[in-house]
Amino acid sequence: MDSIIKGRVWIFGNDIDTDVIIPGKYLRTTDMQVFADHAMEGIDPEFPRKVSKGDIIVAGDNFGCGSSREQAPLALKHAGVSCVVARYFARIFFRNAINVGLPLIEVDVECNEGDEMEINLLEGTVRVNGRTCHGNKLPDFLLEILTDGGLVAHRKAAAKE
Repeated sequence: MDSIIKGRVWIFGNDIDTDVIIPGKYLRTTDMQVFADHAMEGIDPEFPRKVSKGDIIVAGDNFGCGSSREQAPLALKHAGVSCVVARYFARIFFRNAINVGLPLIEVDVECNEGDEMEINLLEGTVRVNGRTCHGNKLPDFLLEILTDGGLVAHRKAAAKE
Protein backbone atom coordinates (compact mmCIF):
# COMPACT_ATOMS: atom_id res chain seq x y z
CA MET A 1 0.00 0.00 0.00
CA ASP A 2 1.24 3.43 -0.91
CA SER A 3 0.75 6.14 1.73
CA ILE A 4 -0.23 8.62 -1.01
CA ILE A 5 -3.43 7.69 -2.83
CA LYS A 6 -4.69 9.60 -5.87
CA GLY A 7 -7.91 8.94 -7.69
CA ARG A 8 -11.21 10.06 -9.12
CA VAL A 9 -14.06 10.63 -6.69
CA TRP A 10 -17.39 8.81 -6.52
CA ILE A 11 -19.93 10.41 -4.17
CA PHE A 12 -22.33 8.49 -1.94
CA GLY A 13 -24.45 9.81 0.92
CA ASN A 14 -25.11 8.90 4.53
CA ASP A 15 -25.97 5.50 5.99
CA ILE A 16 -24.61 3.41 3.11
CA ASP A 17 -25.17 -0.07 4.45
CA THR A 18 -23.40 -3.28 3.59
CA ASP A 19 -26.52 -4.59 1.80
CA VAL A 20 -26.07 -1.96 -0.92
CA ILE A 21 -22.28 -2.29 -0.96
CA ILE A 22 -22.62 -6.01 -1.79
CA PRO A 23 -26.17 -7.41 -1.90
CA GLY A 24 -26.78 -10.55 0.14
CA LYS A 25 -27.54 -12.75 -2.86
CA TYR A 26 -23.82 -12.68 -3.76
CA LEU A 27 -22.50 -13.75 -0.38
CA ARG A 28 -22.42 -17.49 -1.06
CA THR A 29 -19.37 -17.21 -3.30
CA THR A 30 -15.71 -16.74 -2.54
CA ASP A 31 -15.03 -15.46 -6.06
CA MET A 32 -13.64 -11.94 -5.67
CA GLN A 33 -14.58 -11.12 -9.27
CA VAL A 34 -18.25 -11.71 -8.41
CA PHE A 35 -17.90 -9.28 -5.52
CA ALA A 36 -16.20 -6.74 -7.80
CA ASP A 37 -18.86 -7.14 -10.49
CA HIS A 38 -21.62 -6.30 -8.01
CA ALA A 39 -19.98 -3.68 -5.75
CA MET A 40 -22.39 -0.85 -4.85
CA GLU A 41 -25.00 -2.52 -7.06
CA GLY A 42 -27.67 -1.94 -4.43
CA ILE A 43 -27.36 1.84 -4.79
CA ASP A 44 -25.87 2.27 -8.29
CA PRO A 45 -26.22 -0.78 -10.57
CA GLU A 46 -23.80 0.79 -13.09
CA PHE A 47 -21.02 1.43 -10.56
CA PRO A 48 -19.07 -1.79 -11.25
CA ARG A 49 -18.83 -0.84 -14.94
CA LYS A 50 -17.99 2.81 -14.29
CA VAL A 51 -15.40 2.51 -11.50
CA SER A 52 -11.74 2.38 -12.46
CA LYS A 53 -8.75 1.06 -10.55
CA GLY A 54 -7.60 3.70 -8.08
CA ASP A 55 -10.93 5.50 -7.75
CA ILE A 56 -12.02 6.82 -4.36
CA ILE A 57 -15.42 6.66 -2.68
CA VAL A 58 -16.44 9.73 -0.66
CA ALA A 59 -19.44 9.37 1.63
CA GLY A 60 -21.11 11.01 4.59
CA ASP A 61 -21.91 9.57 7.98
CA ASN A 62 -22.13 5.92 8.97
CA PHE A 63 -20.62 4.32 5.87
CA GLY A 64 -20.73 0.52 6.08
CA CYS A 65 -23.54 0.25 8.60
CA GLY A 66 -25.75 -2.83 8.74
CA SER A 67 -24.45 -6.36 8.83
CA SER A 68 -20.87 -7.18 9.66
CA ARG A 69 -20.10 -8.83 6.34
CA GLU A 70 -16.43 -8.77 5.47
CA GLN A 71 -17.43 -9.10 1.82
CA ALA A 72 -18.40 -5.39 1.70
CA PRO A 73 -14.87 -3.97 1.87
CA LEU A 74 -13.62 -6.90 -0.22
CA ALA A 75 -16.10 -6.00 -2.98
CA LEU A 76 -14.90 -2.39 -3.02
CA LYS A 77 -11.23 -3.36 -2.98
CA HIS A 78 -11.60 -5.87 -5.80
CA ALA A 79 -13.70 -3.41 -7.84
CA GLY A 80 -10.64 -1.16 -7.85
CA VAL A 81 -11.54 1.33 -5.11
CA SER A 82 -8.26 2.54 -3.60
CA CYS A 83 -9.70 4.26 -0.52
CA VAL A 84 -12.98 5.17 1.14
CA VAL A 85 -13.36 8.63 2.67
CA ALA A 86 -16.28 9.32 5.00
CA ARG A 87 -17.18 11.59 7.87
CA TYR A 88 -17.81 8.50 9.98
CA PHE A 89 -17.60 4.73 9.42
CA ALA A 90 -19.61 2.03 11.12
CA ARG A 91 -17.06 0.46 13.46
CA ILE A 92 -17.31 -3.10 12.13
CA PHE A 93 -16.88 -1.90 8.53
CA PHE A 94 -13.89 0.18 9.61
CA ARG A 95 -12.18 -2.83 11.15
CA ASN A 96 -13.13 -5.17 8.30
CA ALA A 97 -11.66 -2.70 5.79
CA ILE A 98 -8.37 -2.59 7.69
CA ASN A 99 -8.39 -6.40 7.97
CA VAL A 100 -8.73 -6.87 4.19
CA GLY A 101 -6.29 -4.07 3.35
CA LEU A 102 -8.72 -1.39 2.10
CA PRO A 103 -7.51 2.06 3.18
CA LEU A 104 -9.97 4.51 4.67
CA ILE A 105 -9.97 7.88 6.35
CA GLU A 106 -12.51 9.74 8.44
CA VAL A 107 -12.70 13.35 7.34
CA ASP A 108 -15.41 15.83 6.38
CA VAL A 109 -14.57 16.91 2.84
CA GLU A 110 -16.59 18.70 0.20
CA CYS A 111 -16.05 17.72 -3.40
CA ASN A 112 -17.91 16.69 -6.52
CA GLU A 113 -18.16 13.42 -8.32
CA GLY A 114 -15.31 13.12 -10.80
CA ASP A 115 -12.94 15.43 -8.88
CA GLU A 116 -9.36 14.27 -8.48
CA MET A 117 -8.40 13.67 -4.86
CA GLU A 118 -5.10 13.03 -3.11
CA ILE A 119 -5.01 11.29 0.27
CA ASN A 120 -1.95 11.16 2.50
CA LEU A 121 -2.56 8.34 4.96
CA LEU A 122 0.57 9.09 6.97
CA GLU A 123 -0.56 12.66 7.63
CA GLY A 124 -4.30 11.99 7.70
CA THR A 125 -4.97 14.62 5.04
CA VAL A 126 -7.13 14.89 1.94
CA ARG A 127 -6.43 17.38 -0.87
CA VAL A 128 -9.12 18.23 -3.38
CA ASN A 129 -9.86 21.35 -5.41
CA GLY A 130 -6.88 23.19 -3.93
CA ARG A 131 -8.00 22.63 -0.32
CA THR A 132 -6.44 20.41 2.32
CA CYS A 133 -8.69 18.79 4.92
CA HIS A 134 -7.26 17.22 8.06
CA GLY A 135 -8.93 13.99 9.11
CA ASN A 136 -8.39 11.31 11.70
CA LYS A 137 -4.91 9.93 11.13
CA LEU A 138 -4.81 6.16 11.48
CA PRO A 139 -2.65 4.85 14.33
CA ASP A 140 0.70 3.43 13.26
CA PHE A 141 -0.31 -0.17 14.02
CA LEU A 142 -3.28 0.10 11.62
CA LEU A 143 -1.08 1.69 8.95
CA GLU A 144 1.30 -1.28 9.34
CA ILE A 145 -1.58 -3.71 8.75
CA LEU A 146 -2.63 -1.77 5.63
CA THR A 147 0.96 -1.60 4.38
CA ASP A 148 1.24 -5.38 4.68
CA GLY A 149 -1.98 -5.86 2.69
CA GLY A 150 -4.36 -6.70 5.53
CA LEU A 151 -4.42 -8.56 8.81
CA VAL A 152 -3.64 -12.06 7.52
CA ALA A 153 -0.64 -10.82 5.51
CA HIS A 154 0.45 -8.74 8.50
CA ARG A 155 0.36 -11.72 10.85
CA LYS A 156 2.27 -13.86 8.33
CA ALA A 157 4.93 -11.13 8.04
CA ALA A 158 5.19 -10.92 11.83
CA ALA A 159 5.58 -14.70 12.11
CA LYS A 160 8.58 -14.61 9.74
CA GLU A 161 10.43 -12.08 11.91
